[in-house]
Amino acid sequence: MEGIREQRVDGHVTHVIPNEARDPASRTSGRSFWRDVRFSVATILGMIIAANVASAQQFARADTAGLRRTLDGIARAHHGVLGYTVSNIDTGERLSYRGDETFSTASLIKVPILVTLYDLAEQKQLALDDPITVLKIDQVPGSGVLQFMHPGMSLSVNDAAKLMIIFSDNTATNLILDKVAIRRVWQKMEALGLTHTKVHSKTFQRFTSVSMDSSVKYGLGVSTPNEMAKLFELLAQGKAVNPVADSAMLEILSNNADGEQMQRYIDNLTVPHKTGSTDSVRTECALFRLQSRVVACGFTKQNTDTRYLPDNEAHIALGKIGAAVVAAWPRKETK
Repeated sequence: MEGIREQRVDGHVTHVIPNEARDPASRTSGRSFWRDVRFSVATILGMIIAANVASAQQFARADTAGLRRTLDGIARAHHGVLGYTVSNIDTGERLSYRGDETFSTASLIKVPILVTLYDLAEQKQLALDDPITVLKIDQVPGSGVLQFMHPGMSLSVNDAAKLMIIFSDNTATNLILDKVAIRRVWQKMEALGLTHTKVHSKTFQRFTSVSMDSSVKYGLGVSTPNEMAKLFELLAQGKAVNPVADSAMLEILSNNADGEQMQRYIDNLTVPHKTGSTDSVRTECALFRLQSRVVACGFTKQNTDTRYLPDNEAHIALGKIGAAVVAAWPRKETK
């Protein structure tokens, strides 16, 4: 077309129609179009930023100074060693006491085993509906029901996983570890950044330990309040394995039959949680789905009270922690 000339912009050649060759109306409409585009983009970005700010502000915050005084008082009054971590996923509030100190986990280590199992299932290295046969040699004492079943019975991997969490079944735990392998639990936790969280052996079979010195010191497993809280945070966010798998694991944890610790003073709230108990150890981690999502983990060791009774001192201390956490943030409004 007559009047077209080349113009070089940032090293690129483009063809330009001179203003005098254009229709005057088209010049003004073009400027208006790009002005409208810039306005629309700015408006949309502003709306997104405003929505994110509003989303962050819609969650009520706690009196964290008061909560810390309460929780620290519970910890210091305990006849033993008590550490805790409380983390609000949605507001970023976080409290910790002895948070990086290592503790025996007791059966709380079964949550990392569960996460590793589901991770391997997602990788197609095993299937949750694979059958497992319970042999006499597999049956071990302690918590759970499989020790009382007839040898030769069969159940699925996922059924064993549910028994491991809901009833803290030791025999089921060993069957799962046969499928998973202890070192794979280490590898999965390390991949999540939880370098102190380790299972040592099968339950009631220390000869299977992959780290005998640590096994003698800590028993079945070891972790810290901060690391186990982080694992529950990842589950709540769908980042431990993936959203679908994590949701399935939280559903299993919601059916945990043990309510003697953090759950003892809490009503009308479904809480994914897992506990652990040995003579001088009581542990629990829980996800409280209030108006915001709050993870609380309590670890005790060297407890003076070693009784296996509901009013064990550590049970009561952890129960007070659970009650204080739930009272610190509002619950979801019910319709």
